[in-house]
Amino acid sequence: MRRIVGIVLAVLLIGGVVVAVAAGRDNGDTGTATKTVRAVIGSEKAEFFGDPDVVKALATKGYTVKAETSGSWAMEGLDLKGYDLAFPSSQAPADELAAKYKARQPLPVPFYSPLVVVAHRGAAEVLAANGLAALEKHRGTLKMAAYLDAAAEDRTWQQLTGADKYGELTGTLYLASTDPESSNSGALYLAAASYVAAGGKVAASDADVDRTAPLMRKLVTVQGAQQSSTDATFRDFVSGAGNPLVLVYESQVAALLSEQKSVDDLVVLYPDTTANSDHTVVPLTDDGRALGELLSTDPGLRELAVRHGFRPQGSAAEFTRATAAHAEYLNQKLTGIRQAPVPTSEVLHEMARRARG
Repeated sequence: MRRIVGIVLAVLLIGGVVVAVAAGRDNGDTGTATKTVRAVIGSEKAEFFGDPDVVKALATKGYTVKAETSGSWAMEGLDLKGYDLAFPSSQAPADELAAKYKARQPLPVPFYSPLVVVAHRGAAEVLAANGLAALEKHRGTLKMAAYLDAAAEDRTWQQLTGADKYGELTGTLYLASTDPESSNSGALYLAAASYVAAGGKVAASDADVDRTAPLMRKLVTVQGAQQSSTDATFRDFVSGAGNPLVLVYESQVAALLSEQKSVDDLVVLYPDTTANSDHTVVPLTDDGRALGELLSTDPGLRELAVRHGFRPQGSAAEFTRATAAHAEYLNQKLTGIRQAPVPTSEVLHEMARRARG
């Protein structure tokens, strides 16, 4: 995957390590940047901001971005004085930050990405053979209701027909996800799962959280220790380590495919009910808002966002056209995929807290 360039600083901040990416300083960039914008971003966007082409495109518009990564939900605990923007991975933590720092609405939302499950072919074929997934060549659909039933029953791989052919498919069947108390993808996983478990009702009260809490706790505690970012879990999967089923952002898969990496064994499963990750800018200064709006509207930056696997807001055609060569892996139009509404940040926090125990 594209190397994150210019890693110059690692600081421990309230519950999470934040890594600074001083974009362009080690790339011989000779752009005309006149404004330095400090940003704290979700880790899944670090490679975007570290891409020399992005650095150059921003420089021609008059910006140098110094970005530090953090779990999206962990941003609430950071002191953002001196920063120009926060860039979490979905609307709920963005709304929390906007309220805290009195950021002017509307908030720029340059791009988004749905949650998907990456699987090795053997695991995907076993799920399909047991009614938990529908499978095409390199992509398919995870049947969320069937999967949640299996999770509620603590079903193991050994109980699934055909799993005995694969030595790595042992133990309890589960999706590996990130820590929902600090990471956006982990929280969105609970949002989608609770919506399905409640029969298509979004959690809006303590009583709603109570009804699905035992199952949400199973989904999380079966995993043991969880990573705080999808970047780490996706890298583990690509290297062949970790769980055979991993919840990641579609953008990470699309970026990998765009680099023409060897992915013959990869199957991308789209949960039939999932949640979109709306990457939302929380401007803390005028420069931060100007940069957020630039990311949303500039054609060159939108094209670079697609290269990194993100879906630009407002134009599905850009993503479809750019990923045409990888249509056998990607559900470009999200056909047959239902978007689960996401609870308020207060409800989602409580859901995550209960799930973690």
